[in-house]
Amino acid sequence: MKKIFVLSLFGMFLAAPVPAEGQILKKVSKKVAKKVDQEIDKELDKGLEGPEGEGNDQNKDSIPGETHEGMEAGDQVLKPWSKFDFVPGETVLFEDNLEGEKNGEFPSQWDLIDGYVENALFSGENVIRFPVENSGATIKPLMKKEGDYLPDKFTIEFDMYLSSRTSKYTVSLWDVGESSRRPEGLFPIVVGYEQEASYEGGKMQRKLPAESQKEYPHWRHVAISFNVRALKVYIDQDRLLMIPNVQGNPTAVSIKGSTYDSGQTGDFPTMMKNIRIAEGAVELYDRFMTEGKIVTNGIKFDSGEATLKPESMGVINEIVKLMQEHPDIRFSVEGHTDSDGDAQMNKKLSEARAQTVMSTLIGSGIAPGRLAAQGLGEDVPVADNNSPEGKANNRRVEFVKQ
Repeated sequence: MKKIFVLSLFGMFLAAPVPAEGQILKKVSKKVAKKVDQEIDKELDKGLEGPEGEGNDQNKDSIPGETHEGMEAGDQVLKPWSKFDFVPGETVLFEDNLEGEKNGEFPSQWDLIDGYVENALFSGENVIRFPVENSGATIKPLMKKEGDYLPDKFTIEFDMYLSSRTSKYTVSLWDVGESSRRPEGLFPIVVGYEQEASYEGGKMQRKLPAESQKEYPHWRHVAISFNVRALKVYIDQDRLLMIPNVQGNPTAVSIKGSTYDSGQTGDFPTMMKNIRIAEGAVELYDRFMTEGKIVTNGIKFDSGEATLKPESMGVINEIVKLMQEHPDIRFSVEGHTDSDGDAQMNKKLSEARAQTVMSTLIGSGIAPGRLAAQGLGEDVPVADNNSPEGKANNRRVEFVKQ
């Protein structure tokens, strides 16, 4: 009997920030933004239109029925997620930021299991769009290693678009060989429909708190952590499920997107972007003790900017906790980029990003004297820059012992 694990992720909502934290990070963001304006040339945006300098202006068409209200990237406010404890794996196995994809074509890094999907441009960003009609569609990543490519410890992340309460994304983890294309459902986990999460037909169930709710439509960040047998599922800063003993051996993954409501009219897109699968779940302190530094690609920034993405706070919160528990530790925060774009601009960008991380740590209570920051740009790669995964591993922040 082939064992499968199904996560159905839909309709989740962002927890409101603690006012004091919001005030701190607002001040930090303004300070960093001023420094970035002073240090980075105006041409930086031209050279860094995509992640780390990739330009991508070929997709000019937008999705019919696209809703722009509340969805512009500039309207999103960075919030320090003080309770967020998700730490992504340290080695990227699969990365798809949809760089260079052509509007209307099938996503080049995926295989189709059923239905149909296409690349689309939505609010100026490349996305994977699932069909509204029928029962949606299912895709699986094209991996360099087929069959059993998920290690004992791994993380999965992506951004999902919730156009209505019925938008859902089903992430299936299955124990199968490379010959199987269509997994069969077992161990279902349903998240978000009617504002709740459930496991095994409702044996475990949790209603989302009122403060985590948000009006449709909106984007949400999904984070999944699997550690030998323990499974955790997050939507934005909320940890919605924690299953201590999942039976079986997950070896592969597929994602299904769908939206359906008989009362709907018009276009209600189901979309995702920024998909990443990474290996590892080593404690940060163990990494520090073993290597004398902590290397992470879990600290993410807006494209071509030094503005932190909210999901970065999982790693930053753990660094703060580590430094509070070990007051003798001092770190040099070092920023790194891939090789896309101009080398000098990449160095300036890495410097600004390192300063952002350092300022955020200081705003979280770490003494300034325990921190330094520098940017090394593309000069110290840890992987080749010829694949999305290599670039993702090179785009990193290192906390080096002083």
